Amino acid sequence: MIDLRSDTLSMPTKEMLESITIDKLGDAGRLDSYGRGEDRAVNELEDYSSNLLKKDRALFFSSGTLANNAALLTHCNAGDKVLIDEIIHIYKSEKFTFTSKGGNLTPLFYKLDENGTPSIESLREQLENNNVKLLIIENSHNFAGGTCITLEKLKDISDVAKAYNVKIHMDGARLFNAAESLNVKPWEIVKYVDSVMFCLSKGLGAPMGSLLLGDFKFIQKATEVKKMLGGNMRQAGVIASPGLYALKNNLKFLREDNENAKLFSKLLDNIKNVRVQKNVETNIVMLDVKDSGLSAEEYCSRLREKGLLIRPVLENKVRLVFYKDISREETEKAAKIILELDDEL
Repeated sequence: MIDLRSDTLSMPTKEMLESITIDKLGDAGRLDSYGRGEDRAVNELEDYSSNLLKKDRALFFSSGTLANNAALLTHCNAGDKVLIDEIIHIYKSEKFTFTSKGGNLTPLFYKLDENGTPSIESLREQLENNNVKLLIIENSHNFAGGTCITLEKLKDISDVAKAYNVKIHMDGARLFNAAESLNVKPWEIVKYVDSVMFCLSKGLGAPMGSLLLGDFKFIQKATEVKKMLGGNMRQAGVIASPGLYALKNNLKFLREDNENAKLFSKLLDNIKNVRVQKNVETNIVMLDVKDSGLSAEEYCSRLREKGLLIRPVLENKVRLVFYKDISREETEKAAKIILELDDEL
């Protein structure tokens, strides 16, 4: 079975797990006045991450969802207006801070342009007409098909937000895939935002964990929010060490993942009943099955019978995600299975 449901399915290597050492473990939730815990492996990961992205500080979380929620609750108070797009992951899947039981934040929506990135005109219109507290962007953008915001566009977004004194948070779950696609350093992307979250457990292949980064004041406050949300951990070095190993050793796999996604898309050039995402940029490919005669769920079920696991994500759309454990041969086989089904429709 070829499983392309998500890059969260990437598996740790033996070497990654062997990076866990007992002598560095401590109580990561027992904080000093600086907000640092007693687990040296966690502290090393946070320091390495902040240096890598040239941000003041980093804060380790068990998941990207928890880190994003903490970021929004640090930036905002109940009732504040948050500017997002309708299919951004923080709103489409995570939701918590926009519910009455969560942060009770008010969502406002900007439009994406034809490239799947924020429309500057739409941003300006919403910022002009509303008292917006926070702008959220996603890079790469999951449900837009892994599209990337270029440095030039990021600067434009930053300039517009600054004109209205609005902070920017970036959901950078797949930040490093975006950096590979744009052929830039990750810090060049995040210098335009006030805070950023990235995941260790997707293309980087760590078992779990995400980092939230920002300036000293922001992270100090986010540390308190993390505790209130139940995010404090104890001997968290057992998950931090694999994360540090991933950052030091697994970035090199991301270019291959992006290339496999592009190869897969190219192999489907002659498909008849499904529309393939154009201009694949990272490790995600979206297929529109509206004209196939099948629902997205039915389409995925038929592929499962043939040995390919994928998942529906939006109405009439299914998503395939490539990661380090998927070889070029499996990529080609996945395309062959898709074409076989297409011939049957």
